[in-house]
This record gives sequence, structure tokens and C-alpha cells, in this order.
Amino acid sequence: MCDSHGIVLIADEIQSGFGRTGRMFAIEHAGVEPDLITIAKERGRRGAAVGRHRQGRHHGRAGPGGLGGTFAGSPLACAAGLAVLEVMREEQLMRRAQEIGRFMSSRLKGLQVRFPCVGDVRALGAMVAIELVKNGRAEAPDAELTKALVQAAGRRGLVILSCGVYSNVIRFLAPLTIPDTHLKEGCHLFELALEEVAGAGVKASAAV
Repeated sequence: MCDSHGIVLIADEIQSGFGRTGRMFAIEHAGVEPDLITIAKERGRRGAAVGRHRQGRHHGRAGPGGLGGTFAGSPLACAAGLAVLEVMREEQLMRRAQEIGRFMSSRLKGLQVRFPCVGDVRALGAMVAIELVKNGRAEAPDAELTKALVQAAGRRGLVILSCGVYSNVIRFLAPLTIPDTHLKEGCHLFELALEEVAGAGVKASAAV
């Protein structure tokens, strides 16, 4: 559609890029070649908008001094970025992202069976999320329970973030270098927190 109508397709890979989803960029899973890709975060204090020239379409090019920022042109940041890419290659972090995603998906789908409040469980590599809902109903997001879960996890030393249009999504973005022991510990603490905020409802349903 973009090609047909002359629309520039931009892939925002700020969070999903550099191996997070098991490939260098998440857009690769879709088999689509965008015109521009925005990248940052995983490369540290560096960011970029990477584009390509297509026949019949000229995107233009910034001249000297056309792009800037507080940390523009930092040699140290550039060296750190190259070091990150080297670590990714040596430690095979894209494959590690797939392993993390499979492990977390399995654990979370196990909780989905036990707790009706756990709705959709989704993952693309190590980019994982679950939805919290009322009585297993996807159309009934439970923002209140989500907020309570974030607080319960915090009391156990586990920091998690809620997000989503209805504030009922918990997203998991574990470091790709996380040891298995820490990953399992985090999942265990999350399970304990979920049992605290949703366990009463589960026991009541079992009794009925």
C-alpha cells in the first residue's frame, strides 16, 4: 500500500531493535523492507534514523551540522556502540533472545491456566507481554488488578512496568545477557506477586 501511494514507511525499532525479538530488527519478522528505521536505546547513548534511496523517490540527506544533539559526535559513544555489536555477535544474543522468549512464554502460559485473570500471553523473541482481565474475558481489561500486581511485585524486589491503552498490560524486557538463575528468580517472584493479588479469587472459584 505504501509503495502504491508513495507513502514513506517508517519502522520504530527504538525498543524492538538490535536483537530484542530474536532478529536484528523486529520488522524482519514481517518480511517488509521499510524506507526508514529509527534505532536507539539498545546501542546505549546513541540513536539514528537509517534510510535507503529508492528509485523514483528521494528522501533527501542532511548536510554537515544538519543533525545534532547533546551527545552528537561522541567518539566514546561510537566506540561503545561498536563494542555492543561485538558482544552481540560473540554471545549470540539474538539466539539468546529466542531462548528467553520461549522460557517466559511457557511460564506465563502456565499461569494463564491457573489464573483466569491472565488473558493474552504474547511474545516476539524476548519482547514479552501479558494482559490482565476480569474473569478471563478479553474485552474486560483489569487496570486495578494490574496496578496492584505492580505494587505486590515491588514489595518483593521485582520491578515491573504496566502499559497498554487500558493500563492492563505487563511487559517483560529482560536483558538479553540475563543469567538463567536471575530469569527464573524473576519469574518466581512474579508468580508469588500474582498469587497475592489474584489468589483469593482463584481459591474461591475452586471452592465453588
